[in-house]
Amino acid sequence: MKRRRLKKYISRVLKLYLFYILVSAILLFAIQKPSSGGLSADDYLMAEKLHDRVALIETGEEGARVRLDLAEAAQTSIDISYYTVTNGKFTEAFLSCLLGAADRGVRVRILFDGLTRIAYERKDLRDAVRGFETHPNIEVRYYEKFNILTPWAWHTRLHEKTIIVDGKLALIGGRNIGDKYFIKDEYQSRFVNDRDALIYHEGPEASVIGDMQRYFDLLWEYKRTKPHRKKITSRQIERAKFTNSAIRNHYKMLKSKHPELFQKTDWNAKTYPAEAVQFVHNPLGRLNNEPWSLRKLLSLTSQARSSVFLQSPYIIPSRRMRNEIKGYGIQWEKLTILTNSKQSSPNVLAMAAYLNHRKGIVDRVAALHEYQGPDSIHGKSYIFDDSISVIGTVNLDARSSYIDTESIIIITSKEFASDLRDKIQIPLDNSVVVQDDNTYGGAAKEMKTPRLFSKIVGLFDFLL
Repeated sequence: MKRRRLKKYISRVLKLYLFYILVSAILLFAIQKPSSGGLSADDYLMAEKLHDRVALIETGEEGARVRLDLAEAAQTSIDISYYTVTNGKFTEAFLSCLLGAADRGVRVRILFDGLTRIAYERKDLRDAVRGFETHPNIEVRYYEKFNILTPWAWHTRLHEKTIIVDGKLALIGGRNIGDKYFIKDEYQSRFVNDRDALIYHEGPEASVIGDMQRYFDLLWEYKRTKPHRKKITSRQIERAKFTNSAIRNHYKMLKSKHPELFQKTDWNAKTYPAEAVQFVHNPLGRLNNEPWSLRKLLSLTSQARSSVFLQSPYIIPSRRMRNEIKGYGIQWEKLTILTNSKQSSPNVLAMAAYLNHRKGIVDRVAALHEYQGPDSIHGKSYIFDDSISVIGTVNLDARSSYIDTESIIIITSKEFASDLRDKIQIPLDNSVVVQDDNTYGGAAKEMKTPRLFSKIVGLFDFLL
């Protein structure tokens, strides 16, 4: 009898909790108006256009090399913020270089998204991060750690992918830390094509890297950014010593077997000057926030004189986004868009939601290209009038617009824009144009998605 009552009690509690989740983690986002957290756009939008040197980092191999180079180049500080980290060869090499930098006196600050803490794929990666937490020159924090009592905060994710070194080198783009972004030969069909922008500045004058640094500090000191634990036990310290020793041995092995990875980089020779570089990011806060990155992109689009090229792995214009877009008087015939096809995208929900909008997009823009894989595209890139380029973390969806932390770098440089357009031509050549009848017109076979499934997913596109 007592057992039956207990089961009934537990069942009621679970039902109440599920209702609590439905209201606070779903319905609340549908009705709550975006907030600025009491701050004006000027507090978050870096308005000054500064002169820096820039380089496009396109291939996975280049992305891996530059990250190791940045860790090796560091003399005083490394600040890192990443959405996800998964184990593998590159991750192991990158972590070993970070520990090597810390051992030689560099201050290393690592900021992870709060869900990274519970999403480590293997124990040795978890042990590596915990080993870092015991190092006197390394500090690790987590943005919005998971809490079962605050379902509305589950959606608030740190979507950044940024590295800042010594206040004179910075990297921003769409790549997370994981082999599928860097080692194409091993990942084949699961490989993720992405890109980064490297910013280099040497001299006493102001740099956009200073804006990026201030934003990192803002994230680092945010009231909901916390360390993994307040205290580390003696047993954990002993385990950390063992783990750090293994990472140091791996670092020595890399330097011995692959000395080419540790050659000093001439950053001046690898970059070229930009007329202006500007940094923009979203506000911080839970629930829906003001879409400052989206507004900047819309402003650039409305000001374009002749052409706009847009690449996003996901395109899901929610109702709130569509209302925002209406205020910018965009000339749609100037737009050319590249996104994933259903064949290439690993995100089933995002693609189902995108299909609800595809015909409307085709009817407006100059051309809609869908990448055919077998891998996928993950880069978020924009080119305006072949002279202004944008690279960063912002997808064209409600999550990037209103919910997640996001940032972009805006580069005024015809040379950089030309380089970016040339590199984008590779996935364009492996894409198919969607025809006016919303098909490929026989140019390629298209995977089918049940229309009912797309409609159901579309009901929640304000969270995608």
